[in-house]
Amino acid sequence: MTTVRNDFFKIGDKFATILGDDVQVGQQAPEFASVIPGWASVSPLQESKGKVIILSAVPSLDTDTCDRETRRFNEEAAKLGDDIIIYTISTDFPMAQKRWCGAAGVDKVKVVSDVLEADFGIKYGLLIKERRYLRRAVFIVGRDGKLTYVNYLPELGKEPDYDEVIAAAKKALG
Repeated sequence: MTTVRNDFFKIGDKFATILGDDVQVGQQAPEFASVIPGWASVSPLQESKGKVIILSAVPSLDTDTCDRETRRFNEEAAKLGDDIIIYTISTDFPMAQKRWCGAAGVDKVKVVSDVLEADFGIKYGLLIKERRYLRRAVFIVGRDGKLTYVNYLPELGKEPDYDEVIAAAKKALG
């Protein structure tokens, strides 16, 4: 059963309904399926098992804040070794994500879509029911599959503290 919460997160001046429960540091990161261009299903946690994984949840790559965030994580990914993988996840269609990445020159961050089942959105407490997109958050999954960092941003327009995220990912390397 999916938890429904509608008394803490606002879009503008109205409360939004969030589906799913927030995850916590120390718990096993919930497995989830997403899709890539061509509609192939991927499981980012399985695909990157044994590595440190940064999961950046954004509403849509076609917004200014999400654009800046994904470009910045792409820059950071270029400086990191192969043991840290960054995923950006939105509910944009996979072909729109591919087009955006090509136009933005984003090639180090793996961009996947939660559009079909909203599996990630529900399992991580991110899906905004009224808009069917994700609230902004960043998670880090350690090599052991447990969450080492969880940050739900209080507003859609707020960006994460990139230095803090990268430092936490490096710390998770052990």
